Amino acid sequence: MNFLNLIRYKNLLLIALIQGFIKYGLLDPWGVKVALDDFKFGLLVIATCCIAAAGNVINDIYDVAIDTINKPQKVIVGRKISEKTANRIYFTLNILGVGLAFYLSNSIGKPGFSGFFIIISALLYLYASNLKGVLLIGNLLVSLIVAFSILIVGIFDILPAMDTDEMSRQMIALQVILHYAFFAFFINFIREIVKDIEDINGDKNGNMNTLPIALGRKRATNIVLFLSIMLTLTVLGYIYFYLYHSQPMVLYFLFLIVAPLLYFCIKSRNAEMAKDYAMLSFLLKVIMFLGICSIWLYPMIEV
Repeated sequence: MNFLNLIRYKNLLLIALIQGFIKYGLLDPWGVKVALDDFKFGLLVIATCCIAAAGNVINDIYDVAIDTINKPQKVIVGRKISEKTANRIYFTLNILGVGLAFYLSNSIGKPGFSGFFIIISALLYLYASNLKGVLLIGNLLVSLIVAFSILIVGIFDILPAMDTDEMSRQMIALQVILHYAFFAFFINFIREIVKDIEDINGDKNGNMNTLPIALGRKRATNIVLFLSIMLTLTVLGYIYFYLYHSQPMVLYFLFLIVAPLLYFCIKSRNAEMAKDYAMLSFLLKVIMFLGICSIWLYPMIEV
């Protein structure tokens, strides 16, 4: 169980579900021509989760001092798993993830695609070791990586299978994937700031320069409120321009995405204690999951 907590198995399960939803809730029902069969797609999911898990491990290794203040009950490295063992796990997961990506890239005739996994692995290391405490840079980087875990399905499954006769359908599918990647980026960026507010005490002791440390808790909370309002308006605009002809999708987005976002806006306005921000962070994760689940409604739309 200590190993599963170290690699953040719940977050990895969410990544696997998101990628599976795109494959089997969007691409298959639409009949999009793809490059990966079920087995190879499974390897893509495993490779992605290995790199993400390695990023979680190296982050815990570098954050022991900070987590001892912020979340002492959740510290694993140095208490339940030695730092030496954690480093071995980190290198093993990276080697496995990059190795699987190299095999997949060659199997679809795009050997250069394995470079994406090498770059992401390097960025996750830089994030944990240097960039996490740099004002907004760490927030933006980890949010981009989250978005890329969605885009990677389109890169590996659609781009190598591009066909003149099927291109219209493939491009529409890629556009939808891009929209969801943007949603994941936006909501995760807000969540990163919320987590920084929650962890402000430990981050100060770790010489971090996060947004709440630079501007203060209250101003950072106001920025969270502003961004969440902008995200809500963006979702409403998406409903108006893309989903207006599908009543089930409009109702789903209004009640299961917009309504929770409005609730988040209200709660963030009055947030003060660390437990308030922990609740907001969890709420954003739920909203992200509900947003991704809406992929299963896209087969209702003709392409």
